[in-house]
Amino acid sequence: MDEPAPPPLRPPFRPPFRPPFRIVDAHQHFWDLGRNRYPWLQDEPPKPFRYGDYRAIRRNYLPPDYRTDTTRFEIAATVHVEAEWDPADPVGEQRWLAGLRAEAGLPTVSVCQAWLDREDVEEVLAAQAKFPFVRGIRHKPGTAEKRGAAGSMDDPRWRAGYAALARHGFSFDLQTPFRHAEAARDLARDFPQTLIIINHTFLPVDGSEEGLASWRKALEMVAGEKNVALKISGLAPGLDKAKVAREAVAIFGTERTMFASNYPVDSLVAPFWTIFDAFRKAVAGMGEETERKLFHDNAIRLYRIE
Repeated sequence: MDEPAPPPLRPPFRPPFRPPFRIVDAHQHFWDLGRNRYPWLQDEPPKPFRYGDYRAIRRNYLPPDYRTDTTRFEIAATVHVEAEWDPADPVGEQRWLAGLRAEAGLPTVSVCQAWLDREDVEEVLAAQAKFPFVRGIRHKPGTAEKRGAAGSMDDPRWRAGYAALARHGFSFDLQTPFRHAEAARDLARDFPQTLIIINHTFLPVDGSEEGLASWRKALEMVAGEKNVALKISGLAPGLDKAKVAREAVAIFGTERTMFASNYPVDSLVAPFWTIFDAFRKAVAGMGEETERKLFHDNAIRLYRIE
């Protein structure tokens, strides 16, 4: 007999923030560790991670768990971002998600896995495109400091795979440290037909004035390209989350910025309501129309959610 699942993560008390409209969570994950393989999450020893020890999230996380964690919110839609499923079967995650959607109604749309520098990239993209809820691709590029390194955004082989995204109408979720802003800007310029959505606020980690100044400079560099949008999410411990979110909105504007939970990964940092309360504080005073864009409308438009 299977062991009973641990109780779902629950906020300790009623959240102080509940917006007067439904929200779209633009970045979340599901996983079933008993049925599927996620090397980063299951393999030993744990990999280095900006949040430290992540063994607390080595548990199934499925739509009922997400609905428990978001119980005080009205969730209009979610964007499931690939959870680093077994790269030997990149299409398998979408087959599994299709079943979740039929059973539980979540996720709404998906950003799926494809390895842009693999020989089978065209075949994988064509297979992923058959799922009507797929909106884009995420493949974390290599982060070698030398531009042009294999697997980086400058790698000709990687770029050849990236060029195929436009043929399927896919956007690209970019997760890379902000020190690679110049390469990201050049990628956006060279492929203007493909929307780039930067993940996790471009990964600021240093909350000092000097550290945030470098991060702001990088954001300003990529924000100049109109085919680049930003997800405010995944903010590391020790950062003033409201301040970082406010500055990100100021740089990218209210039309190309959206909020996301990164749940359940960010449950390592804070309950769902705490994360969204920090977002609310960041935009307090901007007016309900702006809040609606940041919490709902922009994600609907950028991820083409019906």
